Amino acid sequence: MTVSETQTPTLSADDFAFLQALLKRKAGIEIAEQQAYLVDSRLPPVARAHELENPPDIISALRATPPSGSELETDVIDAFTTNETSFFRDHHPFEDLTNHIVPELLEKISPASRLTIWCGASSSGQEPYTLAMMLSEKFPELVAARRVRIVATDLSRTMVSRTKEGRYSQLEVNRGLPAPLLLKYFEQDGREWVARPELRNMIETHIVNLLDPWPVVPTCDLVLLRNVLIYFDTDTRRDILTRIATDVLRPEGYLLLGSSETVLNLDVPYKTRRFDRGSCYQPEV
Repeated sequence: MTVSETQTPTLSADDFAFLQALLKRKAGIEIAEQQAYLVDSRLPPVARAHELENPPDIISALRATPPSGSELETDVIDAFTTNETSFFRDHHPFEDLTNHIVPELLEKISPASRLTIWCGASSSGQEPYTLAMMLSEKFPELVAARRVRIVATDLSRTMVSRTKEGRYSQLEVNRGLPAPLLLKYFEQDGREWVARPELRNMIETHIVNLLDPWPVVPTCDLVLLRNVLIYFDTDTRRDILTRIATDVLRPEGYLLLGSSETVLNLDVPYKTRRFDRGSCYQPEV
């Protein structure tokens, strides 16, 4: 994962190298030396939350506590994650889901089975909520019968909490969410909008680092992993995609990537399916 921006370090060269190595090893996040100014904007809030004086104190504390997974380490990684998302992002994948992918999946699963969907790297949750609304609108019988399971995961504890709460600002709902759906599926609370309980109850949330094992991710009919692989190096992309094909997706399942992402030239076990507006991938069996 690459963070992009540029300017002034507050860490020594050695401390910055330690931070670079930690972010790369734990989350695949890469920050270049010319991006060291990001430390000034992203680490001070972490320092305050942990009653530390400044970013160098954070690095000292991390060096002093070798066991991984500490709350401080988690918050540092959280501070450097990229969380860009919106409702109905790119539009055409959701048209393909409605017109082709979901109908095909429903033909293949038994009438008693659930449609299981994983939204990986789902940030603050607009994508899983988009799916929940789309399925409620286009396949109401499926939703009424509780035959939909949407699992939303992200590396960031903050983003997972936001998804679980389903609370969005006016600016966030203005980005892609049609007014009729906003009024139907959300309630206004002051200057914010909160997803109605029936929508929130469709979404199961977990913290998942794509670089680690995924024990909470079920076998899925559909995986959306959109606009995150672009941040990883080639070997990491290949590993993640292979694990999805072999460990997560059913043989007849579908994988949707972002518009600028592809499995081409990665030597991974997928075949391409093309639809009206875009394409997706299925495991090669």
